[in-house]
Amino acid sequence: MAQRLTKIDTIGLGFMTFAFFLGAGNIIFPPLEGQHAGSNVLFTMIGFLITAVGLPLISIIAVARAGGGLPSMTTDLPKGTGTFASVLLFIIIGPAFAAPRTGLVAYEMAVKPLWSTSENYFTVFGAQLDMNQAIVTSLFFLVTLAFSWSRGKLIDNIGKILTPILFLLLVGLAIGVVVAPQGNVTAPIDRYQDMAFSNGFLAGYNTMDTFAALMFGILLVDILKGKGITEPKACFKYLTIAGIIAATGLAFVYISLFWLGATSSTLVPQAENGVVVLTAYVYALFGVSGQWILSCVVLLACLTTAVGLVSACSDYFSTLTPLRYRHWVVVLSIICAIVANVGLNRLISLSIPILLALYPLAIVLVILTFIRQWLPNPKWGFRLVMFVALLCSLVDGIRGAGLESIIIFKSLLDWQIINMPLVAEGMAWVLPSFIAIIVVFFLPKRQRTR
Repeated sequence: MAQRLTKIDTIGLGFMTFAFFLGAGNIIFPPLEGQHAGSNVLFTMIGFLITAVGLPLISIIAVARAGGGLPSMTTDLPKGTGTFASVLLFIIIGPAFAAPRTGLVAYEMAVKPLWSTSENYFTVFGAQLDMNQAIVTSLFFLVTLAFSWSRGKLIDNIGKILTPILFLLLVGLAIGVVVAPQGNVTAPIDRYQDMAFSNGFLAGYNTMDTFAALMFGILLVDILKGKGITEPKACFKYLTIAGIIAATGLAFVYISLFWLGATSSTLVPQAENGVVVLTAYVYALFGVSGQWILSCVVLLACLTTAVGLVSACSDYFSTLTPLRYRHWVVVLSIICAIVANVGLNRLISLSIPILLALYPLAIVLVILTFIRQWLPNPKWGFRLVMFVALLCSLVDGIRGAGLESIIIFKSLLDWQIINMPLVAEGMAWVLPSFIAIIVVFFLPKRQRTR
């Protein structure tokens, strides 16, 4: 018997997938990239779309192909790799970076533009912290804790309304950018003059959507099973359709925001981050009323994302430790409130070396999942390629962290700089990894156990 979804259910699954990815945090990166790229905006945008749209799409499909999440995709790697990778990814998209970022985006985009209070700093362990930011983010994660206490059931329902509103607001903004641009496209700055594509490619890492796709791709598979879609081919088909719908929506949002950034130089020259660019543009186009609407929607959208992340991380960590779900909710909410005090710019800069080191591993794992059936020896094929990707991506991470001068790394980096292409672009992993992928097709055959 053929397993089919109705057109309405198929479209609904696509919009649900789109909602999983679209958050207020995702809209802060394209405007700044567009401003920096200037007349090279097309090349930067293409690179960004590959890692921020294309990779999450194929990652969801890879999860469906493997029949499960990271545990299924890492069966050829050493025992425990799947669990270790899952913990690491949950930390990254949870308390380390993505979840605290929601509180900071809420403060920078929703509260700060409407708050006339002067900056107020205090010192903790020699570091200066913004009192206003600390108050707002602490309250934000206190509310997050309250909603996460019941696993976010109420906020999930609100999120079903907020995501369409946020998308419609972005559509209106896109129309405004095309009809009434607030400036002219200027020349690219710094590295965007000669490395526009690679800078966009690496900037797409900041969305962390490929990590997210690997974590909640299995959730989409479970949703399909709940609707009676259990055959692998049918599941693969509908996840592909849903992914394409989501990718189309994300591409529209990102393209419009890139053009917004490219025409913003005269409005907010040399902006610190995308939040400054976006809020200034909204104010210029729609005035105070537009800023109020944007602030309300962004605040609530950030809250839904934060609740989803805290709930998901708490649920997963509670399966690995003696602490229960609600214990983890408290712990993670406190950690997020503390981490948020580093500030948005600092948090983004801290995440860059981590993403440079780990994102290539996710990309390579997805590629291996697609080609596994043709590998003569999947076990050693996976291990060889992942090991090569790890070594080279660590080079990118070290350089991204500015640790090249440390003696323990210097000889390795000097060798890489002399012998490897794309090191300067932060993509040292690309050529060695793809050479390794070719090599594993010539490994001796071994009887498959899977």
